[in-house]
Amino acid sequence: MSIIKLNNRAVRSVTAFGSLSSGSMTFIKKLTASSSANLSFVDGSSDVVLDNTYKEYLFTFKNIHPASTAYFQFNLSSDGGSNYNVTKTTTLFNVYQNEAGSDTTLGYNTGHDLAQSANSQYLTEMTTSNDDSGSGSLILFNPSSTTFVKHFIADANGLYSTYSNRRLVAGYANTTSAIDAVQFTMSSGNIDAGDICLYGIN
Repeated sequence: MSIIKLNNRAVRSVTAFGSLSSGSMTFIKKLTASSSANLSFVDGSSDVVLDNTYKEYLFTFKNIHPASTAYFQFNLSSDGGSNYNVTKTTTLFNVYQNEAGSDTTLGYNTGHDLAQSANSQYLTEMTTSNDDSGSGSLILFNPSSTTFVKHFIADANGLYSTYSNRRLVAGYANTTSAIDAVQFTMSSGNIDAGDICLYGIN
């Protein structure tokens, strides 16, 4: 049986796996929090690559634990990390359920989206309970473009007390300047523990 592949809206048969085009994901950098004020990925610093080498960059964050009850968030820089204040417009959907199954919601969160704001974008929320943490991913598309705005999407889940709290974020950095740094912080206090990995995708 042949394999089919979509190519410019056409379908063609493929008889050998060797004839399939394939991309690759390249590990770039891992940062580990230890009562850290921030975890920052700056192009050209500490082996970080965040330029036109790749058109897509993936950040994965695992078991982020806060020093105080707060939101895990990110912001962007276009000046090598001197300032994290790029104007963004975003959308955010929030889904949660408690362990008892007695409190659930699905809805657009108007309080946590951004409308032409330089503020950090919330990703998820956690308390300081020992087993509370947050995990997820952020994808930044073509950050080195000097023609287009910079799109991003994020999917994050946090254990907030007894709640599974998932946030789906999408938006764009409204700048034609290249984005060359990404910083992760808590809305209050330090990142107590957890790690973030950066990958480049061809």
